[in-house]
Amino acid sequence: MAKKGNRACGVLMPIFSLPSAYGIGTFSKEAYEFVDFLKEAGQSYWQILPLGQTSYGDSPYQSFSTFAGNPYFIDIETLIEEGFLSREDADKCDFGGSEEYIDYEKMYRARFKLLMKAYDNRDKAKNAAALKKDFEAFKKNKDNDWLSDYALFMALKNAYDGRAWNTWEEGVRLRKSAAIKEAAQKYAKEVDFYCFLQFLFSQQWSKLKSYANDKGIDIIGDIPIYVAFDSADTWANPELFLLDKKNTPIDVAGCPPDAFSATGQLWGNPLYRWDYHKKTGYKWWMKRIAQCYRLYDVVRIDHFRGFDEYYAIPYGNATAEIGEWRKGPGIDLFNTMKKELGEKRVIAEDLGFLTPSVIKLVQKTGFPGMKILQFAFDSREESDYLPHNYTKNCIVYTGTHDNDTTRGWFDKLPRNDKKFAKEYLGIHYAKDAVWECIRSAFASVSDTAIIPMQDYLELPGYARINTPSTLGGNWVWRMKKDALTKELCQKMHDYARIYGRLQ
Repeated sequence: MAKKGNRACGVLMPIFSLPSAYGIGTFSKEAYEFVDFLKEAGQSYWQILPLGQTSYGDSPYQSFSTFAGNPYFIDIETLIEEGFLSREDADKCDFGGSEEYIDYEKMYRARFKLLMKAYDNRDKAKNAAALKKDFEAFKKNKDNDWLSDYALFMALKNAYDGRAWNTWEEGVRLRKSAAIKEAAQKYAKEVDFYCFLQFLFSQQWSKLKSYANDKGIDIIGDIPIYVAFDSADTWANPELFLLDKKNTPIDVAGCPPDAFSATGQLWGNPLYRWDYHKKTGYKWWMKRIAQCYRLYDVVRIDHFRGFDEYYAIPYGNATAEIGEWRKGPGIDLFNTMKKELGEKRVIAEDLGFLTPSVIKLVQKTGFPGMKILQFAFDSREESDYLPHNYTKNCIVYTGTHDNDTTRGWFDKLPRNDKKFAKEYLGIHYAKDAVWECIRSAFASVSDTAIIPMQDYLELPGYARINTPSTLGGNWVWRMKKDALTKELCQKMHDYARIYGRLQ
């Protein structure tokens, strides 16, 4: 994935984890300072999590739209500077008191009210006339043909007290044209408000991304394989999904039982009608992937295995124990992508149990897969995740957003595994474990090494981003504002230089 066969390195750091005065990381001056830090530290990549608008559970992998951006990331400071809001408006809001944790409930209660105030003040903002013109052009842009469905979906969701769309009144639930027309008129202001938020999001993100690219930092983003059932995507395009005549799911997504979970993982996302997608030349997928490349330079495809075979669980089942594997679109989708969108940089998330056919699919695409150092140290058997087994065409991580921090992981390792890890990594003192893991990743032949920010900061388990199959306490970690020291920057730069990974 590194350009022109160069070795490279980068940092995994969600936008929401950046420091900010307003309760959650945003496209703020702190984001620009983070880019400057990456540049100084000799990094080439900033990997983030999906930018979509989160729903219940606050997971970026369960979003109200696969196309829309998260309004929480709109920077309040910028809105104050541009005259949409006064400092007093922002200071009156309670976004939670911790600089290390996000309080999503407070965010939800305060953020949209504040953003509505910004919307109401748009005619008083600096350059209001130019802004109005740009906003109108944004709404008419053919790349944003998802916008009106999304905005109406959000307005209706509010009208129905946040209930899932399959509980709405029949006319809007089944998108009967008279009912949709009436709703669009009735909620016109709110629909325009949600369009405006996407306009602000797009403006601010484009600016930050251009700044990063100008500094030689490429953005790695994430495309979740599935979309949420309670999303504008499923509501507006039920024909794309495995739903019955009443738009109720027939089967849903998940993973069967394994060593990590006795009852499997029941994700509950609707499955795709792959035969229908194939007939359309994967039109919706091409639109979705093209949107990703407007947001990111490199795309990590989550749950890559699902394109080869996917697990289908009958809708209504309480666990994932009963289900079956079915064939996915395979190489056909990626050949179409290459033809329609040209050569693109992709990372295949090929973790977990891999069948020969998945391995073959990854090889056929030529996409680099992922190697996770934390998976390597099972004292009972040889592992593909040990660095001496890597090939160049892979991305090595100490851990991902679904792993414990490396400090948390090492401290909890079973005795024999810890002994093996110490021998392999040359750890003499437990306090050095994290940096020895980073060193091992950097020294490997893998052309790209990505390290989570919490590992560079040597943080324990409280800084973990997500524990899969659990609800609550996830996606909340934030970095303290004084965390990025000159010493850390120098140490990161030294590692990049020593192991031939400097930008």
